Amino acid sequence: MGLPLLSSSFLDPSYNNGVFCSMEFMRPPLSASKSYSPALKFKCQQFHKGGLTSPGVILCASQRPRGHKSVWRREPLPQNVDFPTPFPKKKKKPYPIPFKEIKKAGREDKKLANMGIEKPLEPPKNGLLVPDLVPVAYEVFDAWKLLIKGLAQLLHVIPVHGCSQCSEVHVGRNAHRILDCDGSTSSQRHSSHLWVKGSINDILVPIESYHLFDPFGRRIKHDTRFEYDRIPAVVELCIQAGVDIPEYPSRRRTNPVRMLGKKVLDRGGNVEEPKPWRFAESSSLIEFDTYRASERFPCPPLSNIPEIAQETIGAYEIVRKGVTRLMKKYTVKACGYCSEVHVGPWGHNVKLCGSFKHQWRDGKHGWQDATVREVFPPNHVWHVRDPSGPPLRNKLKTFYGKAPAVIEVCMQAGAQIIPDVYKPMMRLDIVIPDSEEARMIA
Repeated sequence: MGLPLLSSSFLDPSYNNGVFCSMEFMRPPLSASKSYSPALKFKCQQFHKGGLTSPGVILCASQRPRGHKSVWRREPLPQNVDFPTPFPKKKKKPYPIPFKEIKKAGREDKKLANMGIEKPLEPPKNGLLVPDLVPVAYEVFDAWKLLIKGLAQLLHVIPVHGCSQCSEVHVGRNAHRILDCDGSTSSQRHSSHLWVKGSINDILVPIESYHLFDPFGRRIKHDTRFEYDRIPAVVELCIQAGVDIPEYPSRRRTNPVRMLGKKVLDRGGNVEEPKPWRFAESSSLIEFDTYRASERFPCPPLSNIPEIAQETIGAYEIVRKGVTRLMKKYTVKACGYCSEVHVGPWGHNVKLCGSFKHQWRDGKHGWQDATVREVFPPNHVWHVRDPSGPPLRNKLKTFYGKAPAVIEVCMQAGAQIIPDVYKPMMRLDIVIPDSEEARMIA
């Protein structure tokens, strides 16, 4: 039943200059092909003490099909953003998923298990590949190798400094003088850094994971940890998503895994696990590892440095976006206390966690869902606007910005196109004053 044609009017006499408005519900004729929502129409007339002025019509609701989708404009990026907070050392990391939702999902799984109903699983949770993500995994794997090659070549030209007492890294000719060292002897040095020559591992933080032939198979125990090779977590994620590497085989199931609660009923058949390859038996394994990368890739001609820097930024973005997309489907676990990462449906049982209150856990890791930042850390460093200028000073640190270490290396190497997502944290619109002028700024 449609809305009737209704007319109403109101007048607010509390003002000397009022507005006389009439409101009507308009019901247009309906057709067989489209359905419309009713329109609301206001007729307004402004008047003074002497009489009415010219009338106006304001249309407050439009007629459009019910299936029509609104087009939202993309909001502009903020001008400046705060620096990301580091992980607390004496506190557990927050859960990426609210703990209430984790408990709710556990109760539902337990309820189905008590009723004898198998847990409904979809790829890749049931051990099968996701066909749409296989090209993404190969793209990430190729971009990862290109990223290592580009950084190894750029570091022959761009100097990198690392603190020997903490994890601070600086990209540039002159190391900064900002007093933010939190090492063991920082109080004796008044929080000043002890700089040494850095390497590619200071820029691309090595996050490794155990390689498993069958992620749904037996868990890695503490006594059997040396039987498994450790490779970059990004590479292990690509292998489980569909990348085939002869040296690191992975099981490709045709029958799904069946589970009843937390108990695995069927692993999709029994397959004999092949013998693991060793790193020294094949030279192709070092292509996706940072081990001695500077020796494998010599210094390129100086005329090619800007082009290599731009390609390295493109590879970095492909890896970051690809890992984000893969982690939405494939499970990756991270320790809530340390930097350990495990790619698979559940974590391993190796007792090597030495972080906060590890004695209470007998050295076991506190597994929880991992974030992209833990698998592929950006490793933010101070942004240097003038690499040939004076070093950054502690008094002006509130005016400096930060950027991921890879982006900072490529910028100083001559890359012209920088993704807009990094510019707010770099604070490019802030004018850096002199030391005497900084005292006058509130």
